[in-house]
Amino acid sequence: MEIISAGPLSTVQDTGRFGYLEYGIGQSGVMDRDAFQKANALVGNRDNEAVIETTLLGSAFRFDKDTLIACMGADMQGRSETDGRIVERGRAFPVRAGETVRFGMAKCGVRGYIAVAGGIDVPVVMGSRSTDCKCRIGGYEGRKLKDGDVLSVFDADLSEKARKRLLKKSFSPLQYGADIVLRVIPGPQIGYFTERGIQTFLETAYEVTSESDRMGIRLRGPVIEGKGGMDIVSDGITFGSIQVTSSGLPIILAADHQTTGGYAQIAVVAGRDLPYLAQARPGDRIHFQKAAIEDVQRERKNRWYRW
Repeated sequence: MEIISAGPLSTVQDTGRFGYLEYGIGQSGVMDRDAFQKANALVGNRDNEAVIETTLLGSAFRFDKDTLIACMGADMQGRSETDGRIVERGRAFPVRAGETVRFGMAKCGVRGYIAVAGGIDVPVVMGSRSTDCKCRIGGYEGRKLKDGDVLSVFDADLSEKARKRLLKKSFSPLQYGADIVLRVIPGPQIGYFTERGIQTFLETAYEVTSESDRMGIRLRGPVIEGKGGMDIVSDGITFGSIQVTSSGLPIILAADHQTTGGYAQIAVVAGRDLPYLAQARPGDRIHFQKAAIEDVQRERKNRWYRW
């Protein structure tokens, strides 16, 4: 597949690389695992096949052979430039050799996931095909995609029987709104905050700023009161950790987060809610809701996808 138009930030991603935090190498991987795994399932791929993650403005791709693609996540209004067919989210879309498919500006959500039958064929680096732009490893030459790049795709079973089966399959996309409720469990430094500070955190709507990226979602709103400074001896962090900086404002760490952090963590977002966080646009409002860790763990065990 050839990249005709790459968009502002399109990268090759899978679930990320694990086991290298002690060496300063983060996990990276997709921001929205729900959309990622559903897109792969729609084209018959294994859970962890690499896909293309686009941001805010979609890309355009030309395919040199017949295949199936699927789009999940943000509604980027995909359409065939050959015959005008609409790429419907939640269903496999048959592409013919020589056809170009273009995705536009996201109508809702911010990140789209395009899976191709067989999966994107790029080198495995430390157990993953994900792009880590900071370290310049993985993906396609360790960088975001550019116009003119050509990606190889693994062979897939696209027999008539397989195609018919996959074209019948469907998923309903998650609904992304401007008001997002994220369930959280108390963080390891919850004791650094006053009762009033915790109350402010849980009862205030915080606004997503335009400075948010794959490393962290920056928020603006009322200052969260602490008992002293927010600086700590660097501690381990994860996707969904919520740090409060010296300004008293929260940052929710995302897929490209650093391996350790020196700000107090007030809470951690429940894993099941991370897809909604991944699709938050600048100006959206985030509300935090306290949850019991036992409920979060029980829910995770009952999901069909593995994360």
